Amino acid sequence: MNQEYYNRLYAKAKKAIGDHTPLKADCGQLCGGACCKGDENTGMLLFPFEETTLERKSAGDRTLAVCNGYCNRDERPLSCMIFPFFPCIDENGEITARPDLRGMPVCPMLSHREEISFDTVFLRRVARVGRILSRDKESRQMIEEISREISDYEKMQKLFGK
Repeated sequence: MNQEYYNRLYAKAKKAIGDHTPLKADCGQLCGGACCKGDENTGMLLFPFEETTLERKSAGDRTLAVCNGYCNRDERPLSCMIFPFFPCIDENGEITARPDLRGMPVCPMLSHREEISFDTVFLRRVARVGRILSRDKESRQMIEEISREISDYEKMQKLFGK
């Protein structure tokens, strides 16, 4: 696969999510846009071969995009567009949008997710993004790895509470 293939893949995924957001209002008003303020310890994960105009940094075998609080919203990485959810693949191969509990230190909505009515259209679109990306071997592998990580977070939360 070449870069043009991945550019088209991510354009299709971004088109699927469109302008939909977790809430019908600007969730950044709740926390001052905390997810848009990366630092040396935080950032948004880039999918395999995803390009960005933002600063990049390594996080083990993954790459993060780091934002200074402002970006061109049309050029945001896909992870920014679907945050604080992630398209997880379960043991049956079903793809659903699940809260990405790895983002709890950043996103106050995750700590209060039982009390919040998230936009169901947004959640369906996140799952659609997962179905689009899962057709690509590299992207599917990343989605499967992160799905396991999120499942581990969910198990730990059940054991130890919020």
